[in-house]
Amino acid sequence: MRVLVTRAEPEAARTAAALAARGAEALVAPLFTAEAVAAEIDTRDLAGLVVTSPRTPRFLPASLVAALRDRPAYAVGDRTAAALRDHGFRRVTSAAGDVDDLATLIAATAGTGATFLHAGGEDRAGDLAAALARHDVAVHTATLYRMVAVPVWPAAARDALLKGPIDAVLHYSPRAAATYAALAMAEASTTAAARAPLQACLSQAVAEALNPLSPPRVILAARPDEAALLTALFDAAGLPGGSPAR
Repeated sequence: MRVLVTRAEPEAARTAAALAARGAEALVAPLFTAEAVAAEIDTRDLAGLVVTSPRTPRFLPASLVAALRDRPAYAVGDRTAAALRDHGFRRVTSAAGDVDDLATLIAATAGTGATFLHAGGEDRAGDLAAALARHDVAVHTATLYRMVAVPVWPAAARDALLKGPIDAVLHYSPRAAATYAALAMAEASTTAAARAPLQACLSQAVAEALNPLSPPRVILAARPDEAALLTALFDAAGLPGGSPAR
């Protein structure tokens, strides 16, 4: 099975490895690139740092890392925690879950009245500040990068679609799915080829973003994580690598 992966790096490489481990061929063609955003951040009254994406640490200014490396740093998951440690943070704790798990962890360990910096991208899942405000923990939000959609198909994506066959495409966010549909419809030579593969989506909202393209085959993950998405994909394809046999 040949699967088109349109995620940005470094996530795309991890997805490609996960597909290869299940016996599929990944064709990587990111539809987004990360662009740095300048930000002025006062670190003097911060109790520590909160990060919800493994991409964020490489956009942290050196001055901020120097100021906060010995203060508590909270990560939404283990990959994000590892990225923080790789960038010099010494007191990293992982929530090993989602934004709600992260808020619960911080509320339980940080104490009331603390103020944390939530550094990250322009688009973020969940409302961490609101979740922590209920526990009298304040959050300053700093945008360090934005994900910019490509204006035309990457060469790798166009070649894969036109030379095919592509058996499936993975979609992780509504914005990414909408970008895929828009690119397909903007270039007549790729419209049919982009519509034809099985479209594997992380959620109903992601699937709905493909509606302008009207793909005939759309499947949803049982829950919004990559393991469930890949399981749904392999189940739908009738290939080993899906749900365990019963």
